Amino acid sequence: MKYDYIVIGAGSAGCVVANRLSADKSNSVLLLEAGGRDSNFLIHIPVGFWRMIDRPSLNWCFKTEPEAGTKDREIPIPRGKVMGGSSSINGMLYVRGQAADYDLWSQLGNRGWSYDEVLPDFKACESFERGENELRGGGGELNVADMAETHPVLEAYVEAGGNLGYPTPVDYNGESQEGFGIYQVTQKNGRRHSATCAFIDPIRGRSNLTITTRAMVNSVLVNKDRAVAVRYGVRNGQEQEATCRREIILCAGAIQSPQILELSGIGKREILEEHGIPVVKELSGVGENLRDHYSSSVAWRLKGVGSLNEQTRGWRLVLESIKWGLLRRGALTYTAGIAHGFVKTRDDMENPDVQFHMAHASYARGKRGALEQEPGMTISVCQLRPESTGSVHIKSRNPSDPPAIRPNFLSETTDRDALIGGMKIARQVGSAEPLSNYVDHEIFPGPNVNSDEEILEWCRRTGATVFHPVGTCKMGIDEQAVVDERLRVRGLHGLRVVDASIMPTLVSGNTNAPAIMIGQKGANMILEDNRIASV
Repeated sequence: MKYDYIVIGAGSAGCVVANRLSADKSNSVLLLEAGGRDSNFLIHIPVGFWRMIDRPSLNWCFKTEPEAGTKDREIPIPRGKVMGGSSSINGMLYVRGQAADYDLWSQLGNRGWSYDEVLPDFKACESFERGENELRGGGGELNVADMAETHPVLEAYVEAGGNLGYPTPVDYNGESQEGFGIYQVTQKNGRRHSATCAFIDPIRGRSNLTITTRAMVNSVLVNKDRAVAVRYGVRNGQEQEATCRREIILCAGAIQSPQILELSGIGKREILEEHGIPVVKELSGVGENLRDHYSSSVAWRLKGVGSLNEQTRGWRLVLESIKWGLLRRGALTYTAGIAHGFVKTRDDMENPDVQFHMAHASYARGKRGALEQEPGMTISVCQLRPESTGSVHIKSRNPSDPPAIRPNFLSETTDRDALIGGMKIARQVGSAEPLSNYVDHEIFPGPNVNSDEEILEWCRRTGATVFHPVGTCKMGIDEQAVVDERLRVRGLHGLRVVDASIMPTLVSGNTNAPAIMIGQKGANMILEDNRIASV
């Protein structure tokens, strides 16, 4: 039970880290995953994500604490509880964000994290089906494809954006993000291409890589100022311990990485003492700086055209299932958001501050993932770079108990103004030709919701997260920083955090691609630092 490296969490970043560290046969690597194997068929059918959004066997099914800013609702925070982590249950959208996101990280004192410096790490992991160029990778393991299907409403949506004066870029992950188009997805041959499919399945035969599933980590053990072992529970309820010679790498994500640190005695003193956990290392930033994308939606009833509402029920669903089974095409290849929009809510902005996820589908209110029977379309609106921050902290010493998640959504004026502005632009898109030719009427918020105050009230009452929590073990040089620019936990040796929790600020878009990049960059740093140490 002794290993050179122990990786906690087989999610988007953890799969990359385990792949890269085990590439050297002299390194013994243990990969611990609290969930099970990714054998459920729903994982691999793209449209199956709707059936996993609240399935406890594949999803931690976390919820926020009730907060006044969102009408005291418990808002779901899905996180993958399976090999591949959230990359096995997410909407498969591949979005890097804006170059300015990473340049800001560098300006905050994190050397090596500017866009020019992280671009090689994005490219190293990516195989873009359109081909490699100076900005896109062609030799990486993760397959990035264009959406397999189109639809007249999707095409009309993109054209409507163009008619309103917005760009319709060839590649929103290229030179510029701004504009309208169809999302790129982590799929291969019409199937989900998760981090496990890309980075673990091809290397399962490596004798120096041990993968243990159903392994719930209880704590990281520290001797003096060095992390030396991991204690975890296994299937039969017994506790096991694995010893580490070099480094323990925490890749459990923005909800569970701070939870594991606090259970290990690493965090804010008052939190640890409240739960009777001896303080191993006081780090006041653990669990703080939680950021996430908060979203609300506009939906319309369509006329003269069908939508996914009818296409995925009854005999039509049978036909679509046959199409997917034989050709890997059709409605079953669609994702949560199919068409994108990246727009500025103010003319004086340099970069887009709002993102649209559009689908030719409308959803029954109060029924998560359930489609209406009549044809419809929806544009979900989220602010890209929220300033509101919250926290994640343990509620007990039991690692199986979910932590308290308090996002503090819409607490900042900038966030509220951006969301209101984005909702107004979404309505403009729905009223622009040729998309307006398909619109019968707006379903919600509806004609009685017009003023800024009414729109904000709607957003507070109905909005939800886009499932992009980050920042709770942030990288930086200030007192709230949990890790340094090399992702080493401050004040300790042999312990790093390598996942989306290290983001000091939220990137402008979906977080799966950046998390994979962080895994690549973090693994390189680990190998470089240990190579230097051994000289």
